[in-house]
Amino acid sequence: MTVPHDLDAARAALVMINPAPYNAEAPPAALIDDITPTELHYVRSNFAVPTHDGTVEVGGAVAHPTVLTLDDLRAMPAHEYTVTLECAGNGRLGMRPLPTGEPWGDFAVSTARWTGVLLHEVLAKVGPSAQGVEVLAQGADHGPYHLQAILPETDQNDLTFIRSLPLKHAVDPAAGILIAYEMNGKPLERDHGAPFRLIVPHWYAVASVKWLKRIEVLSEPYAGEFQTGHYMYQWPDRPHEAVTLMRARARITDPAPGSTIGLGSYTVRGKAWSGTGPITRVDVSLTGEGDWQPAQLEPARSDYHWQDWTFTWHTNNVGRHTLRARATDAAGNVQPDVPAWNRLGYGNNAIEVIYVDRR
Repeated sequence: MTVPHDLDAARAALVMINPAPYNAEAPPAALIDDITPTELHYVRSNFAVPTHDGTVEVGGAVAHPTVLTLDDLRAMPAHEYTVTLECAGNGRLGMRPLPTGEPWGDFAVSTARWTGVLLHEVLAKVGPSAQGVEVLAQGADHGPYHLQAILPETDQNDLTFIRSLPLKHAVDPAAGILIAYEMNGKPLERDHGAPFRLIVPHWYAVASVKWLKRIEVLSEPYAGEFQTGHYMYQWPDRPHEAVTLMRARARITDPAPGSTIGLGSYTVRGKAWSGTGPITRVDVSLTGEGDWQPAQLEPARSDYHWQDWTFTWHTNNVGRHTLRARATDAAGNVQPDVPAWNRLGYGNNAIEVIYVDRR
């Protein structure tokens, strides 16, 4: 397939993982600022960028089914949230043995300003049934699936990307779920789900369905390939578990791994985030034995995006040094030393370890 020129240009600054369907990590510099520029925001797709007729159907177990256009959505009250999105497979390359799936490094995470309408306000207009239990979100993207389908009845030659959320969560005003049509103040670009997509704060980005085509209230749980097949934690020693909230994680953004820095004082910087509450503590270790020291953590600027942290590191010792960063969130979740291995390689939030040389 020939990539259109506009997509080519939009993808130029990213680190490509797979050309078809297009998947790419953000460059390391994209984690430095509070907001990730659109051209540096990572891209995750299960299928090729689809065509879209500019409408989204809202139906199922509702009193007033409707079809909405972009103009209809823009006529409703607009809301803007800054949201950190992380791919559920981010960090897959750090798991051993290596799981199946896209070989993501550590940069399938970004933060953007998303503008759109609140999902709960759209659902209020159509009147969900008292028997409703979930809200299905269907994208316009479909096609042959490049990974082996898990559910036996799945047609691997023509799958459609579909996910669902608990209805209770979808109608909760505090959840902040958007049908977004703008990203960083401009209309959505094709790689990011134009003309509109879901943005589900706190959850791994698999829930933020792109190229949104249908919203359906269901009276029984959905059990499609991307709901109960893939995007499940397939643990080796306990029951499978759905991929939902992002796990607590701290990243070091400066210094760069393997770099050489001078002696004396140096300010180590990073980002931290979690889907189960704001980050309450980041600690840094300069050894491999523990010896954790508290970093300076900036308060959360909003409910839905990463926090900055710094650590002043003073040493006049020449040679190679290790740096580790560990986050703790408001729910008491602490990053583990090693990732919790699962067959599909999701949710790696192990403590980051880098080394630098000081001269």
